Amino acid sequence: MPERFAVLPCNGLDKAVGPLARETALIVVEDCEGSLICPVLYQNTPARYEKPLAESPLIVIDGCGTRCASRIAATHGLRIARKLTVAEALREAGVAPGQSLRPGPEMLEVCRRLAGQLLTEGPSAPEPPPPVADFSGPVEYATVRHDKFVFRVPVRSGYYFNENDCWARVAGGRARVGISDFRQQQLGDLTFCDLPRIGATVEQFGELGSVESVKAVSDILSPFSGRVVAANEQVAEAPETINEDPYEAGWVAELELSDFAGEVDLLLDGEGYLEVVKRKAAEYRP
Repeated sequence: MPERFAVLPCNGLDKAVGPLARETALIVVEDCEGSLICPVLYQNTPARYEKPLAESPLIVIDGCGTRCASRIAATHGLRIARKLTVAEALREAGVAPGQSLRPGPEMLEVCRRLAGQLLTEGPSAPEPPPPVADFSGPVEYATVRHDKFVFRVPVRSGYYFNENDCWARVAGGRARVGISDFRQQQLGDLTFCDLPRIGATVEQFGELGSVESVKAVSDILSPFSGRVVAANEQVAEAPETINEDPYEAGWVAELELSDFAGEVDLLLDGEGYLEVVKRKAAEYRP
């Protein structure tokens, strides 16, 4: 009898790989007499699955690169023993998933092979802890000049930006988040910074906190999804730190990232954001 597992599968049914993830999960559960974790129910009532998750190592099965099941596991701090992304496995095997949302005999056989591979990988082991995040490296800046204003943008330094002028500096599976030099100059002298709660989770482009000046209140929209593991009390006590050093000392929160690979393509790197600042600076009216 194979080792017994708890299995958390993708719930996606609008792509061909979603039903394949579901079928693979069902085969694994049947073959090892394990426990199926419904992603929807787990999100709403996690206590329902405390016992099987405590008793059995966890297999996570994602359909596509969005990795919804992996994101749920990361959000709830679950330790993953084995995992599979069906789309990647098919690509490596040179198999096309097709367009049908109802797996035929050939694709069901593929699911059986994938399930067998998951159950015969050898003794399960927890994922190694992520490397310690090091945000102390040097930062290289480019500048945009408009009239008397100079806006700095970090380039080639691990920074990513969204269109809302918020940045994330990524290191070791974590990211520090803050607002850009352009945003802080728009707002003027900051008088208040609302920090997120440690342990809170945030979705990509979700609200992570806010900053306030005499001019306006501005939400901080997180470039990445993840769990808050640190908040910068310095900027709560002295919001002007963000005005003085928005990219290093003026970070607001630190996240444990949920899905860097699946989300980074929706963001701009430093060079890309530099072009955005050039455009915004040309329209800037203080």
